[in-house]
Amino acid sequence: MTYSFSTLLPADFEDLVRDLVGRKLAIRFEGFSAGPDGGIDGRHSQGGETIILQAKHYAGSKFSDLKSTMKDERASIDALAPSRYILATSHPLSPERKKVLAEIIGPALLQEDDILGPVELNDLLRDFPEVAKAHIKLWLSGTAVLEQILDGVVRAAAQTYTAISRAEIEAKVEVYAPNPSFGASKDILEAQHVLIISGPPGVGKTTLAEMLTYAYIGDAWDLVAIRSLDDGFAAIDDHRKQIFLFDDFLGRIALDAKALASKDSDLARFMRRVASSPNARFILTTRAYIFEEARRFSEYLADKRLDISKYVLDVGVYTRRIRARILYNHLLVARTPKAYVHALVKSGKLSAIIDHPNYNPRVIEWMTDGMRLADIAPGDYPDAFVAALKNPRQLWDTAFRTHIPEKCRHLLLALFFCSEYGVEIDDLKRAFDALHARLSQKYGSPRDPKDFEESIRILEGGFITVRDRSVRYVNPSFRDFMNEYVDDLDLLTECARAAHTASGAEAVWKAGTRRELPAKALRDFALAFAEISDKFDQLPVWRRRPGDSSSYSVCDTANAPRIEQLLAWWQATKDERFMDKAVSVAANPLGINPYHGFSAWLDGATMIDLVRKLKDGGYFDDLPQASELAELLEAGLVRVLQTISVDELESLVEAIEENDKVLSPAVSEAAMDAIRESVVGVEYSLEATDSESALEEQIRMMQKLGPKAGLSDSAVAVAVEKVQTRIAQLEDQTSVESSPAFTGSPFEPDAFDDNALKNLFSPLLQA
Repeated sequence: MTYSFSTLLPADFEDLVRDLVGRKLAIRFEGFSAGPDGGIDGRHSQGGETIILQAKHYAGSKFSDLKSTMKDERASIDALAPSRYILATSHPLSPERKKVLAEIIGPALLQEDDILGPVELNDLLRDFPEVAKAHIKLWLSGTAVLEQILDGVVRAAAQTYTAISRAEIEAKVEVYAPNPSFGASKDILEAQHVLIISGPPGVGKTTLAEMLTYAYIGDAWDLVAIRSLDDGFAAIDDHRKQIFLFDDFLGRIALDAKALASKDSDLARFMRRVASSPNARFILTTRAYIFEEARRFSEYLADKRLDISKYVLDVGVYTRRIRARILYNHLLVARTPKAYVHALVKSGKLSAIIDHPNYNPRVIEWMTDGMRLADIAPGDYPDAFVAALKNPRQLWDTAFRTHIPEKCRHLLLALFFCSEYGVEIDDLKRAFDALHARLSQKYGSPRDPKDFEESIRILEGGFITVRDRSVRYVNPSFRDFMNEYVDDLDLLTECARAAHTASGAEAVWKAGTRRELPAKALRDFALAFAEISDKFDQLPVWRRRPGDSSSYSVCDTANAPRIEQLLAWWQATKDERFMDKAVSVAANPLGINPYHGFSAWLDGATMIDLVRKLKDGGYFDDLPQASELAELLEAGLVRVLQTISVDELESLVEAIEENDKVLSPAVSEAAMDAIRESVVGVEYSLEATDSESALEEQIRMMQKLGPKAGLSDSAVAVAVEKVQTRIAQLEDQTSVESSPAFTGSPFEPDAFDDNALKNLFSPLLQA
């Protein structure tokens, strides 16, 4: 592979040159900060001999610029009087140009071969390929690797991921500041196959996950970016090298303990599948406080063995040098206007920024984006930067309240109650139209038929991103801001009246009941959902995937959670309309087939929990039609168990066992029938399964559940033997791929004082 070095920043190029020339000479160079360094970017002293290395990153510049710079350096070189002087540059060199540079450098240059251009540097990278793999920014920016990354992301986007362009990938790689977290987290991932990246908001969890993911894709692994565990189960294939990415798997704002409990065993099963698969890796990110809260609710997450695969990323991993490099990289890559850069570098506030106790890469990204600096004069920029670190919330508050028109605020509000992972633009338009009409009427704001299109145009890039007809907030921190902004019961009541989906109504209800409300306020709020609740037995749960009439995707809240929500509204109001609608949903749950709409993985755990509460007392003692509703749910559970897949069986059976005292015998018997069918008729599922880890999981499940259903040891053994035969057939087809070769740069403690900080940023004054 041939590198142009054009995507490396000057400081990155210097790091690379020190390592590369050091490997060639089998010595170690001391590193010095970029800037007016007196002609030194690397130094090696031993036995009275001193070798000086200088790196000049002039890719894309004129040769005359390089000549001029070297003429300015001549006095420093002569003063140093090194035993040997080596110059490395990213500017293309010919023999004639080398001769010119040799004359400029003078007697310190022992031979023209000590002037290294891109050709010589690429030759060294071929001699020492491990150096390229260690300098992850260089390796990821290689043309062939970038093409592979882009292709991998595009293929993933066809399923569940939002597509991004090559330019966006390059920008992310370019701005990344390598740090010890990359190598440490990669080592955990290779050892355990599962890595949970945990940390506070804005610290760089997603960036680290993306850099790891890009590196795996560049090493010929397939990306499977998932939004649910079901995406993972559907895609895992032991015969392919797969890197699974589940960003913010516990949610960006608040933990839903009930939702976690319903998915707990699924998470455990998928982690086991990945851990036992030879060619799968799984990266999850979550905020630290959410993860710790989740461990209180989840037996599996509380397992101390998970600490082995957890990597906690916090600001402490960023040394002073790395913090400075993050700021330096963003100032260059974000194309921050020169006047602002000069004001910042000259202000003496650089140390106040990188040493600030609230230092956060997300704030750095925001405050170096030229598009967001319109209201700040260059002279005020340094103080504004420090103020932003002191109060990051103010960044969004000012922009939201003063920079955009009312219709745009309505769109951002509508988006908040849609999926945080992105919403189809047509779905967002329906949500916006309903909310915009109500809020405009309520507050006397003007409306226009083109308000949606205009709002999208105004907000794109600054507040939202639009890709492949999917819309999402441009930054997770804005969702944090909106989470505080919507804490207004009057506003939420209007949002409730404008809700047009079950999921949207549920999101508004959760936002309004985060804190305890007086009984009357709670009743009035619940009644605001009367109009949307009347449609709960009509709104579809599934819809056909575009361009594929034979497959479906979930488009709204499932039926059992709808019933649960209706009962919550009934409890707050005692209004029989909510109760009648709950019975209607249970009697005829919508789905792919309107008479068999309950789903094991969408509804199963919630259905069991509802039956327990309806029968066990203490929850719905005064609920009319409680017995009828419980019977309908149990009948639905029986139907679910008659068509349940092997993958879903174990978790549902365990939930049924835990509640067998309140569930009817018909449900328990249906569960036992499902177990017997899965074991005795195991051969019917084998041909469709080509994953050895899935089959191993199936053996474990049969051995665990078979005896519960009264199956003899010999019956289970016969089924296990059939599965093992299938595994043997697959073993010859599955090869264990080697671990990826990239490593990430080694990091050593170093001093990075204020003078080094000044030297790093000084070249920006000439930019």
